[in-house]
Amino acid sequence: MSGDVSPETRAEIDSAGRAALRRIDPGGRRAMVIAVGVLAAVVGLLLPWVAGSPGWEVLATGAAGPMPSLFAITLSTFGIVVPTAALLTRLWVLAWLAAFGSGISSVTGMWAVWSQQTGGNGPGFGLVLALATMVVLTFVWAGTALQRD
Repeated sequence: MSGDVSPETRAEIDSAGRAALRRIDPGGRRAMVIAVGVLAAVVGLLLPWVAGSPGWEVLATGAAGPMPSLFAITLSTFGIVVPTAALLTRLWVLAWLAAFGSGISSVTGMWAVWSQQTGGNGPGFGLVLALATMVVLTFVWAGTALQRD
């Protein structure tokens, strides 16, 4: 049967197979959870984080301290930019980057909340929402990256 296929066709089939191995298909419910998570991350940046300052202001100025500022950077990168790129391109490597980065962002978010509980007036609602969003995105992206079609 393989003798019936020309070498050019065989090469095209092989390259299509390799390209399919580099792709993910989050599809359906999982893609919707990721999209809602990205929206929740954006909303979290708009809500108060530290002493009434919204998250975008913490991101822009860094005046809220090192932990909230670090979380604002990782939230923006791994909660908005990388997931959007991964959903648009459906590249497996971006799904892994989103999963790994979301995990790192979850840890920095916990540190940011802790820093506000021990040395500040307590975390704002936007900070808590952003942390919860990153924890959910960590597990959803890990499941997506592990399930490669």
